Amino acid sequence: MNNLRGIVPIVATPFDDHGKVDYESIRTQLRYIKAVGCDGATLFGIASEYYKLSDEESLKMIDVMVDECKNIGLPSVVSCTPHSTYSAIERARYIEQSGADVMMLLPPFFLKPGGDELFNHIKEVVSSVKIPVMLQYAPEQTGVGIPSSVLRSLAEQESNLKYFKVECKPAGPYISSLLEGTSGDFSVFAGNAGYQMLETFDRGAAGAMPGSSMAELYVAIYDAYRSGDREKAVELHNSLLPILNHIRQNVEMIIHYEKLILYRNGIISTPVCRHPEFAADGEMDKLFEFYYSAVRPLLKKTTKDVSFSRRNK
Repeated sequence: MNNLRGIVPIVATPFDDHGKVDYESIRTQLRYIKAVGCDGATLFGIASEYYKLSDEESLKMIDVMVDECKNIGLPSVVSCTPHSTYSAIERARYIEQSGADVMMLLPPFFLKPGGDELFNHIKEVVSSVKIPVMLQYAPEQTGVGIPSSVLRSLAEQESNLKYFKVECKPAGPYISSLLEGTSGDFSVFAGNAGYQMLETFDRGAAGAMPGSSMAELYVAIYDAYRSGDREKAVELHNSLLPILNHIRQNVEMIIHYEKLILYRNGIISTPVCRHPEFAADGEMDKLFEFYYSAVRPLLKKTTKDVSFSRRNK
C-alpha cells in the first residue's frame, strides 16, 4: 500500500473494569472508525498506551486489529515500538506476517541513542520488512530530535520507507523542509491531535493521525479542505480547537478524555486507563464538559449510528 492518505486515527487501548485488555472493544472501535469515513486506523501510537502492555497483549492486539480491519475493508497501520534493534526487528517481522498494510516505526529514545546508532536502528528495522513503513517523528514525547535531511536520506536509501508522521512543534516548517525537492516518493502525516492540520495540509501533508474519539469531525475537516471549501474547513477546525486546547495538555490527559468520549458514545466498554494515569480534578472536568457540549452536535454519526456500537445501558 503506497497511497495511504486522509484521516488515519490512533486506536485507543480499551480495558475492562479489571484492567484487562477488552479485545471486543478494539473491534467496535475499528467499526466506528470505518463507519465515520476514516481512511485507515493505527495501533500503538503513543495515545494507544502501548507502554502499559505486556508483549503477549500487544501481539494479540495486532492479530485482532488486522483481522477486524480485513473484515471491514479498513487499511491497518501497526507501530513497532521496541527499543533494541534485535527486538524491533522481531516485532517488525511479526507485524508484517500478521498482514498489516503499513508498519509505523517509533525510533528508540530511552537513554537517547546517538546519531549513528539511531540511524542504523531505523535503517535495519525498515529493511527487515517489505511492507510500506511510516517513521514516527515525535521529539516532544521522545526527547530525540532528527534533522529533516536525515529522514530524507533514509527514504532515499530504503525504498519501502513511504511515510512520515511528523509531530514536532512547530510542525509546519519541518514538513516543508522534509518535502522540499522531493517528487512524491513519500508522504507526510500530521500528528499532535491534528492541532495544526490545516497548515500541514497547506505545506503538503497527505493526512492526519489524531485520536479516534472525534474521528468524524476530523474527516469532515479533511473532506472540506480536499473539496476546496477552505472556509468550511477552517470553521470546523476552529470548533475542534477549544476542546483540544484543554485536553491535550499532556499525553495521559488526552488519553483520559478521549477514552471518556469513546465510552459515552458506546464505542468502548469502559473509560478505564491503566495506572499510572492522569487524575482529573473537578475544574478540569467542568471545562471538559463545557467544551465537549459545544463539539458534540457535530458528531452526528458518532452519537446516532449504532451499527458499529456496543451501546452502554
